[in-house]
Amino acid sequence: MDCHHYDAFRCRSCTLLEVPRARQLSDKEEHARSLVDSPVWLPTVAGAEAGFRNKAKMAVGGTAEAPTLGILDRDLAGVDLRDCGLHSPGLTAALGRVAAWISDAGLTPYDVATRSGELKHVLLTESPDGELMLRLVMRSTALEARVRSRLTALLGAVPGLRVVTINVQPEHKAVLEGEREVVLTESSALPMRLATGVTLRLGPRSFFQTNTPVAEALYAQARAWVDALPDVQRVWDLYCGVGGFALHLARPDREVVGVEVSADAIAAAGATAAELGVTAAFVAADATAYALGSAETPDLVVVNPPRRGIGPELAAWLESSAVGHVVYSSCNAESLARDLALMPSLLPVEARVLDMFPHTSHYEVLVLLGR
Repeated sequence: MDCHHYDAFRCRSCTLLEVPRARQLSDKEEHARSLVDSPVWLPTVAGAEAGFRNKAKMAVGGTAEAPTLGILDRDLAGVDLRDCGLHSPGLTAALGRVAAWISDAGLTPYDVATRSGELKHVLLTESPDGELMLRLVMRSTALEARVRSRLTALLGAVPGLRVVTINVQPEHKAVLEGEREVVLTESSALPMRLATGVTLRLGPRSFFQTNTPVAEALYAQARAWVDALPDVQRVWDLYCGVGGFALHLARPDREVVGVEVSADAIAAAGATAAELGVTAAFVAADATAYALGSAETPDLVVVNPPRRGIGPELAAWLESSAVGHVVYSSCNAESLARDLALMPSLLPVEARVLDMFPHTSHYEVLVLLGR
């Protein structure tokens, strides 16, 4: 992928951009294999090298008359990256229209140096159907009335815009978003209709992978593994988010429970299950606390933790439990390796690298573990 921003040293986020894609993939495979001793490694899911991101996280700089959407440089000046090659074509087109609307609405970008202004970030997500969710991260609600008065113009200017919110982040620190979300549109969730046959409901604060085709491959692989196992009747999906794994594993003859600390994500997952008519229950709870406090043991557990991994407590519970299989989805193979060392009776059966983040050293790895 060629990038004029990278060449001009305006943005160097794609740290491996000068490394040929084939070498990127082989290096990630080698790194994963060095940490996870699996007897079978399935072919790596590569995906596209450009235009794959379904989410744009843009710092707002410049002025109300000429806003920039991108990053801030060392001098805290805005660098416009609306044409970033990682973004889907739909995001790129929409970002230009959003920037024009910001200017027309007179929304003042937040100035980090002087701690003045209101608009901090623009967070834009695109579904596979081309629908969009826009979150305006602002210092306060001082301009809420202005945004509301110009909402109709925004919806007209950006085709496919389904959800618009104001996220309030009042603190002067490097935090992307705040705790309060003001939904401005009738719809508060973005449907993510996946090629796997499942449509997830993505709320403003919900997590979803930034690479939709690779995420679809991730869910499809987990479903293929679990469906091929005999007598898997009870499944837990820990760190379930909006229910991605749980909803793909749900079957009439299988009891599935998803556990996630976010109440909003659990509500979205439950609504999706009702829409799909599948037998899956969802619980708002800490994953480790739920496992340690449960009187029942499932046949299989899916874990999809943050980068720090599942940690010693949950690993110890899995090791001592009667759980027969674990599907571990990891965005950090090093924390995965630490967790596996704490579960010596659960051995890798198959594994697969998925290149969720091209041009960086990061990747996803999915491992099926069995006793």
